[in-house]
This record gives sequence, C-alpha cells and structure tokens, in this order.
Amino acid sequence: MKMKIFITIFVVLILIANISFASYSTVTMTVVEEPVCTIEMGENSKFEKKLISKDLNNKEVTLQLQITNEEISTKPTGEVVLVIDNSSSMTQDASNGKTRKDLVFNSTKTLISNLLKDNDDLKIGIVQFSTNTDIQKEGTAEDAKLVHGLTNDATALNNAISNIDTNGPRTDLQSGLLLGKEQFTEADNNKYIIILTDGIPNVAVEYDKQYYSDDVISKTKTELEQLGKNNINVITMLTGISNPDDKPNSYVTEKTNAQIISEVFGTTKNPTVGKFYYVTDDKVESTITNDIYNSLLPINKSFKNIKVVDYFPQYIIDNFDFAYVSESNIGNISAEVNKEDNSITWTIPELEVGKTATVQYKLKLKQNFDSKIVGDILDTNEKVDISYNDFDEKIQNKTSNITPKLKLAEPPSILPKTGITPLIITLSSLVAIVLVFSFVKLVVINKKTK
Repeated sequence: MKMKIFITIFVVLILIANISFASYSTVTMTVVEEPVCTIEMGENSKFEKKLISKDLNNKEVTLQLQITNEEISTKPTGEVVLVIDNSSSMTQDASNGKTRKDLVFNSTKTLISNLLKDNDDLKIGIVQFSTNTDIQKEGTAEDAKLVHGLTNDATALNNAISNIDTNGPRTDLQSGLLLGKEQFTEADNNKYIIILTDGIPNVAVEYDKQYYSDDVISKTKTELEQLGKNNINVITMLTGISNPDDKPNSYVTEKTNAQIISEVFGTTKNPTVGKFYYVTDDKVESTITNDIYNSLLPINKSFKNIKVVDYFPQYIIDNFDFAYVSESNIGNISAEVNKEDNSITWTIPELEVGKTATVQYKLKLKQNFDSKIVGDILDTNEKVDISYNDFDEKIQNKTSNITPKLKLAEPPSILPKTGITPLIITLSSLVAIVLVFSFVKLVVINKKTK
C-alpha cells in the first residue's frame, strides 16, 4: 500500500514540476512605435495603415487600413457645340407638368453654367435643327441655324437658348451635324458635339423626299460616323419616344421606331459613335446635368482594380487573435487570414474622386501565448502590397514594411513566466533525484523485511 501511495506522489510531483505556469494575467503589453504607413497614390491621394486605438489592459490594439481619393477633378477644356432639336414636338407635355422644351432647355442652361464656372479653357457654341418652316427649303442646309458661336460667356449662351423657337415641322439631324462641325476651330484640342433631340430623324439633306426612308437613315448615320473619324467626341441624348414598337410611317417603311433608332444611333451599350443616352422624359434633367456633364471630363480620376494585401508575421498569427472591427465600406476583404501566406486581401473595383475606403481589425493577445515572444519587439504587420490602375490605366505596384510595433513584458515577480524556467528545471531535477533515491531505498528495505 505504501508503495502505491509513494509511486502516485512521485508521478504527481514530476507532473507539477513540469507544468507551464500561465503568465497572461501578469504580462503587460505596450506600444513601442506608432508610425503611420503611407503609400502615395496620384497627386493628392494615399493609402494609410495606422494604429487607431489601444486597450492595453485587455492586451489588444486596433489597426485601420484606409484609401482616400482626394484628386482634383479636371475641368473640361476645348470646344463644345450643342446641337439642339427645335422641332414642334418639343412643346409637348413631358414630365411633372413641364414640356419637353422646359426639361431640355433648362437642363442645358444648367449644364452650360456648370461647365463654364471658373473655366476659361472651354468654349461653347449652339446650333438648332429641325426642318425649315418654308417647305421649299426642307432637306437643305437651312434646316439648321446657328444660335450662338463659340464663347465662354454663360449668360449670353443661356439667353440664346431662351430665344430658340420650337416651331420646326420635322427632324433633320444631319443638317444640325453639318452646321455644328463647321463651328470648330482648327486648334488642336478636345472637340465635342452634344446632340439633344426628342425625335427620330425623318429628313436629311438632299434626301429622297421620303420621310424615315433608308436614304434618311443612311445619310444621318454616315454623318455621325464621319464625326468620329474626325476625332470629334459625340454625345447623343434621345428622348420622347413613347411607342418604340410603332411604325412612324408605314407608307414608306416597315421598320419600327426602335429599329430606326438602332440603325441610326446604335444602342446604349454599342452606339454608332461616342456615347448614346436613350431615356424617358423623366430622366432628361439628370442625363444632361449629370451623365453628359461627367462625360465631358477628359480625365476620370478614379483609381480602379485596387488590391491591398496585408501580411502578418508568423508570431502574430500564433499568439494573437484576429477579428474585424468594421467591414470594408467599399469593396471586399478576406473573411479570415489566409494561412498559406498569413495575409488578408482587400479588393476595390473603383474608388471615385472624393471617396474614402476604410476597414479596421483588432489584434488581441491569446491566453496561451508563447513566452518566447516576451521582451521582443513585435511588428504588427510584415508588409503591405498595393496595386491599382492609375488614370492612364497603367498598373502601379507599391509596397511598405512600416508598421506599429508592440512589446510584451513581465514585471519582476516570484511567479515564473509561461513555460519551464531554469529555476523550475533545477527544482524538477532535484525533486526527481530525491524521489528516485528514496524509491530505490524503499525497494531495498522492502526486500530485506521479506
């Protein structure tokens, strides 16, 4: 019986001597360095990684990844000619108690004012088109009229728009395009024609005297294509087509409105030339003041295909719990750390001017951390790689290893750190020797007493 008790005590003492004494409650964590990792993007934009909060009592820190697009939008330069439909159909009621003329003309005035605000490098001219009120002149160059030549005087241009009469019987877009392109100078700059119309072309210059005929369609489409070949940017907005499946003139053509539109202008996804906005009347204002305005900007200062890869040292993965504090407000980020390379990946398809993308995560010391890291300087990250498409669609690759640094320390104490300290090893050895000696002696005594 004594032998069994002795053996049990012997095993227990050996186990106790070799137990790792936890020191989570006594170890302290400090932030040694708090540098901000900054990677420049463009002229005024940047990526930043920084420590934004620390709860040292709970042995945790919060880090933030952030990309800010603070580029200055480039104002459009060059020459713009507005080719505006002044046919009588523009006087029809359209949306919210307004006529189509109200919607188109007022939105165009807003567009002009916004484009010319503090912008002396842009000149705008205006051409109107429909067909001549004199039927003998229909299908001639006189179906279009110059409303105002190129200028940067917004007041003069807006007054000129107010004086346009919408009394043309039909729609000769080709005449408007021919007159519009004549207004451009020979200067080597950006050139735009903006077409604002509410009707399908049914007349062309020197056409076959058949409204909506293939001759009209061909002449108008060819004129549009020629503008593109001459490096003139064409932006078209078509509205006012309430019944696209109807035939405009069954005596001349079996084609529907939709078919003629497609043959002349193409589609919004695949236009004949430039950009094509095919909209209902309630979208006229936003199309002109927002979409067309943005289309005139020569440089889109958005960063595209952004990819941020944040790598962690192995000792951070082994000894700290990782958790997101806030998910990315723009784009997508890895749900968890990739164990193959200890990284998280953040992808953003596009970051527009004035936008900021942010994500935050927390690192918290594990209860069962390895005592070997106590006293070491700990980088919270190994490095950050970032790639993106710049304004010229060139891929940029940048990296940085600047990171906040932590340190674990244990104040002087009689309590050992986590793991087997030299003192414990010594004590364990002495206890083992004593116990072995006692065990042998006990065996010898037992044999003699038998």
